[in-house]
Amino acid sequence: MGIDTAVSTNPATGEVLAKYPRHKPEEVSRHLAKARKSWLSWRENSIARRAAVMQKAALLLDAGKERYGRIISLEMGKSLHEAIGEVGKCAWLCRYYAEEAEAMLTPREVQTDARKSYVCYQPLGLVLGVMPWNFPFWQVFRFAVPALMAGNGALLKHASNVQGCARAIEELFLQADLPEGLFTNLNIRGEEVEALIARPEIAAVSLTGSEPAGSAVAAAAGKHIKKSVLELGGSDPYIILEDADLSLAANTCSAGRLLNAGQSCIGAKRFIVLEEVYEAFLQLFIQTMSAARMGDPLKPDTTLGPLARMDLREQLHRQVQDSIALGAKALLGGHLPKGPGAYYPPTVLVDVKPDMPAFKEELFGPVAAVVKAKDEAEAVQLANRSEFGLGAGVFTTDVQRGERIALQLEAGNCFVNAFVKSDPRLPFGGIKKSGYGRELSRHGLLEFVNVKTVYIA
Repeated sequence: MGIDTAVSTNPATGEVLAKYPRHKPEEVSRHLAKARKSWLSWRENSIARRAAVMQKAALLLDAGKERYGRIISLEMGKSLHEAIGEVGKCAWLCRYYAEEAEAMLTPREVQTDARKSYVCYQPLGLVLGVMPWNFPFWQVFRFAVPALMAGNGALLKHASNVQGCARAIEELFLQADLPEGLFTNLNIRGEEVEALIARPEIAAVSLTGSEPAGSAVAAAAGKHIKKSVLELGGSDPYIILEDADLSLAANTCSAGRLLNAGQSCIGAKRFIVLEEVYEAFLQLFIQTMSAARMGDPLKPDTTLGPLARMDLREQLHRQVQDSIALGAKALLGGHLPKGPGAYYPPTVLVDVKPDMPAFKEELFGPVAAVVKAKDEAEAVQLANRSEFGLGAGVFTTDVQRGERIALQLEAGNCFVNAFVKSDPRLPFGGIKKSGYGRELSRHGLLEFVNVKTVYIA
């Protein structure tokens, strides 16, 4: 019987890059024991000491961004310039919490009838992060940095196809002087996560991933009465009103759809256009979508790399074909290209209706579903006609109107005249089947702390 391994494969060529032996149960137990021992010391450190580690991590990320970016590109196909940008964003996140966490975690005195009463914020323990492959650095740092700054430990169960990224992050934190074991990558299978959550060493869990994975993790966390945060899928609607700057809208919407080859939970997916400007927007949108340069993600002129795996390409193409069978039309793309690699071309579907996969399911690839609406009210209704609620956008030259509509949209993140993106300074998360809880900002920092009331009579 062979050694159980996680396989890293270059999605642009199909070449196997590396095989990583999975951790056996006894190895997992040793890692958990070491992590808990490290945490018992780490939680006593000052926030300034924790911040020094994050500042050093930021320097290491900046200095190694090309090397780390190449690892990302090779393992999951992201274009190199996007991968380098992802690493830079991780450095920003480290610096943000290094500079802001102390103020966020400062105890807050509350005037009551007590001699003294206040609220303080204490770490919970070891936080397990179950992370996906699509932003293999950013997603990890997004969960781990605030958890560590709050005084917790961080255990990573990363996606099997990006174990090279997982190891690189683990090494980086060690180089940044984080105590050994406090951040640990556990190379285990997905079906082993439930048993891991049940372990007494685990205090809480954060997952970014699919709806089925989120449901399973939430059930396990609930069964064992442990805090969980879920960031799941999305089918983000973008409303283009009749008074929108159509050039801005077309360029922004295509950028939001093609970012990371369309493999983003918060990527723009459904484009709901008022009938007065439908044809004009569609013409501009197809032009901007077709301008993408698909090819080797390591080449500097490539703007659209492959999908991360061949099975993901097959699933996406099936969703496109099933939508066409129900009456949608592909005005651009919609076919499987010849040659090696998990490539899928920019695709624009029109005549999309709510019963079609292109409308009601998450399209994890560079496929846009364009929908016509007769007026603003119908556009909002169509936008909210979804099980998901992660992000949404509105395009209009009347920013007050845009803000009013943004407040009507059922999503955790609503942007006006811009595509939705995460920002360390703002809370990030969804509602409905897009999950619960928040990451980033002070809200994300406080997800995994004991918000403790102290009352002195």
